[in-house]
Amino acid sequence: MFYVTKEFTFDAAHNLVSYHGKCEKLHGHTYKVHITMVGEPDGEGMVVDFLELKAIARSKAIDLLDHSYINEIIPQPTAENIARWIFERVVPELKRENCRVYEVTVWETPTSFAKYRVREI
Repeated sequence: MFYVTKEFTFDAAHNLVSYHGKCEKLHGHTYKVHITMVGEPDGEGMVVDFLELKAIARSKAIDLLDHSYINEIIPQPTAENIARWIFERVVPELKRENCRVYEVTVWETPTSFAKYRVREI
């Protein structure tokens, strides 16, 4: 199996409604996102075309979050919930015979991140 990852960044503001501490106040981040595909190369020798992955991820998730107030999109926008939201938005568009979305990782800061993936059955 091959794991292929595309990296994205976006800037956005949020506050954590059900949290008591510094992050309950409105603040912003430059988020970093990794979308990782898993699979085998196709007839062209690629698991996924990076240009296609980029276009789908941007149109279905990244561009919607960029320069937004994320609370208007995701009710409790923790790194965990943002990772799941992005995963759920891109999975239907990126499922192929040879590959699928493996995981989405969202960095809220350079040292703090959350990953979301569906558990294998």
